[in-house]
Amino acid sequence: MFERTRSFTMSIAFGLTAVAMAAAFWGRPGLGSVVSAQQVQAPLQAQAPLVDKFVLDDTIQPVSQGELERAIKRADADGAQALLIQMDTPGGLVDSMRPMVAAMMASRVPVIVFVSPSGARAGSAGFFLLEAADVAAMAPGTEAGAAHVVFEGGKPDETMMQKVENDAEAFLRSYVTQRNRNTDAAVEALKNSHSYTAQEALNQHLIDLVENNDAQLLAALDGRQVKRLDGSQLTLHLAGAHVAVLRPSLFLVSGALLIYLEFHSPGTIVPGALGTLMVVLAIFALNLLPIRFTAVMLLAAALVLLLLEAKFGGHGVLASAGILCLLFGTLTLVAAPVPEMGVTPWVALAVSVGFGGITAFLVRLAMRARKRKALIGADAMVGCRAVAMEPLVPEGHVLVEGEIWLAVSSDPAPKGAGLRVVSHEQTLLHVAPDVPAAHAGAAV
Repeated sequence: MFERTRSFTMSIAFGLTAVAMAAAFWGRPGLGSVVSAQQVQAPLQAQAPLVDKFVLDDTIQPVSQGELERAIKRADADGAQALLIQMDTPGGLVDSMRPMVAAMMASRVPVIVFVSPSGARAGSAGFFLLEAADVAAMAPGTEAGAAHVVFEGGKPDETMMQKVENDAEAFLRSYVTQRNRNTDAAVEALKNSHSYTAQEALNQHLIDLVENNDAQLLAALDGRQVKRLDGSQLTLHLAGAHVAVLRPSLFLVSGALLIYLEFHSPGTIVPGALGTLMVVLAIFALNLLPIRFTAVMLLAAALVLLLLEAKFGGHGVLASAGILCLLFGTLTLVAAPVPEMGVTPWVALAVSVGFGGITAFLVRLAMRARKRKALIGADAMVGCRAVAMEPLVPEGHVLVEGEIWLAVSSDPAPKGAGLRVVSHEQTLLHVAPDVPAAHAGAAV
């Protein structure tokens, strides 16, 4: 039986590890694909072109940079006809935007940037990405532009500002011209922070199409020729294309919860192993973000305070202090160069209160259980219910917790009578009639 159980556990472990590794390759850090059920129905449909879709609805920063680069590699590995990037961004970091533009221009798969849905924008650094695409499109009710360079932490001197602006302008012109788009209008968005509606961008030849949704966009692009940066012409074949959405996955929180489960139920092994793997992969992705070590110290202090609350019982004072340390540590953990890269207050509050409260509660239960004296043998029988296996007048055998014991009753008891163990002398139990709580102390 033990060998079967161990074999079954190992099978689960290997299976879950395989799933975790697959998710790790395409999750965050990485991307996972979600494909519609129509893609696997009929052999005829399998011949339809494939378009990978990546949703960029965040700031331009190191994490989104890595996700876009992996999406481009994934589209190439899939043999996709195109990579569709649905974008809604206020902008972000120049140092992240430049590698993203370079990856898009070097992509062997045509890149389509679609600013959608209505209300979305391609602001600041997002405007650079829009103009770098093989096909630039916007949905009605969207906007693009306002690409003037902004410095975090104050404006530099005039000479440095001019150098940075001229560098950004040259970078934008270098590929806008190659895409046969309106260089003057693009530079206007950079130098004077001009923004364009979808129709204005189309009229100014900054984009190629204005469409309502993905389906209409792909239908309009079918048979269209696009000029790559190397001068070659490529015809898009997108009729009836199936769209595979690449989605990020949450590794850090899932890994932490699995490790937490391992601590709560020691010896299960599988959750701890998988959780460790997922946390390591998440840390690998997050090492692109600047971490404040003072915040790490606050998190460590929070753990110590929660353990002290569980051990000594500080009437909730230590637990409250620990939760506050956890809250401020989580809020200040990432030294975000832009606000959108930091941890939001609601996330920090939910994580702090949830993990803090649960940890204090479970650790207190564990400490109480550890202080209890272990009872074995006859000591463990005291207080348990018993059933007379034969008449007790006053001695006989009783059944207690599935075990047969010799007992002596304070009052004669017939066979089958309900009793309760009140004490013992070595292996001899002392029992008394079991009086239900509802009738205890009642008088007639």
